[in-house]
Amino acid sequence: MILYHGSDVEMASPKIIASEKGRDFGCAFYLTPIKEQAERMAKRKQRMNKSSSAIVSVFEWDEKETNALKYKTFKDPDLEWLDMIVECRTNPSFNHGYDIVEGKIADDSVGETILFVIDGVIKKEAALERLKFQKINSQIAFCSEDSLKLLKFIKSYEVK
Repeated sequence: MILYHGSDVEMASPKIIASEKGRDFGCAFYLTPIKEQAERMAKRKQRMNKSSSAIVSVFEWDEKETNALKYKTFKDPDLEWLDMIVECRTNPSFNHGYDIVEGKIADDSVGETILFVIDGVIKKEAALERLKFQKINSQIAFCSEDSLKLLKFIKSYEVK
């Protein structure tokens, strides 16, 4: 499977990103199978960091090699997915114990709904109903050093 990482720098050697708080699946190296999503993220990072570059790093991942690792897939937003995101975003010391987590991304529009849950404005069940009508992109979080070893850097390119 080809995966993409959007940033303002090349990421030929992936690493767990622990400095950013409020990540959906905790401290991890985040990738997506959606090229356009990574390109949007690269442009966002470029603006946030006032950088001159928007870079997408491309990786190959053989999912068959994950047998020895703890791998969690959320096919659709459900209560377990929502609970993990809320816990990861509100409790910096939370460790879900997975090496790889794959699921939907709580981007800007979805993130607003997540914040409503965190702030107690809406119940989790109502949030999931609301999310049924939104197009939600995908992400894969590589949460351990062992999982990072499964990624093979292919190339990077600049987004114009």
